[in-house]
Amino acid sequence: MNKSLLAFAVLGALATGAFAQSSVTVYGVVDVGLEQTRLSPGGNTTRLSSGIQSGSRLGFKGNEDLGGGLSASFQLEMGLDATTGAAGQGGLAFGRQSWVGLNGGFGSLKLGRQYVPLFGALDTIDPLGTGITGDGSGISAVFRSFGVRMNNTINYSTPAMGGFSGEVAYGLGEVSGSTSTGSQWGAAGTYEGGPLTVVAAYHLQGQTAGGADTGDSRTALVGGAYDLKAVKLHAALATNSDKDAAGATTGKSRDYMLGISAPVGPVSVMASYVRHDDRLVPNADAAYWQLGATYALSKRTNFYTSYSTIRNDSAGATGSGVPGTDISWLNVGIRHKF
Repeated sequence: MNKSLLAFAVLGALATGAFAQSSVTVYGVVDVGLEQTRLSPGGNTTRLSSGIQSGSRLGFKGNEDLGGGLSASFQLEMGLDATTGAAGQGGLAFGRQSWVGLNGGFGSLKLGRQYVPLFGALDTIDPLGTGITGDGSGISAVFRSFGVRMNNTINYSTPAMGGFSGEVAYGLGEVSGSTSTGSQWGAAGTYEGGPLTVVAAYHLQGQTAGGADTGDSRTALVGGAYDLKAVKLHAALATNSDKDAAGATTGKSRDYMLGISAPVGPVSVMASYVRHDDRLVPNADAAYWQLGATYALSKRTNFYTSYSTIRNDSAGATGSGVPGTDISWLNVGIRHKF
């Protein structure tokens, strides 16, 4: 009996040691709010919306120590509509993220569906965290984010060095006979030192229609934030251009953002002004005002509310999709993270 107990004890210790080398975390967000959308000219729509502050999700992520300073990691994250139970991202099983990677002193290499570096840069410097306002898209209601994620992506991230970090990502187009058609790539660099954060990013996306090359779109971004403790200041500038398959310019614009955020106990207040300046089409500019606030009930649960509006010039269709039409959003909701 004692020998049996000893054997089980040894096996238990070995199993514990093995499992200690790897870990898997289950996590998620459930975010639902009451939202009113107003078009002018046009009507109002009131609805329950999922994922206004943060996209509702269920995820799994893990890491395994391979020894010698190497580790393997993965992340599978599905989006969901908490108001209906439907899958997000067009019904994809793990539409938010789906990748496996290898990490070490060289940095990390990840393969699969991932965020574009440009979106990460926007999220870093947007006072509203690319959420809460503008139908849950924050600064991305005006600034380009190229679908937020790329399929078939190879992403390399550098280790942090003296406050500097960077990443480069390439999304394969996987079109027969062409390595460029439908492909896209992006890069971003970040510096964080004391109260200052600076980001720079670039994205190039090849456009396709029926498998044919129809041109490309590109964006270059620079932005930053400075924390004064009582308040935090935010700013960004992006230049955008579009070309057809023959190389002729079909679009040219600039986007600007100035913002501020301030914590007041359990309350956080955020505001920004975003400007879209169309450099090619007359009277197609837009102004975007955002104001939001959150109230923390705990470390995992908070209320939020916001009001935002996009005012378009006569030929502008930012946000509304209809030239000369303004759009505004008003919401109040609750978010829980687990």
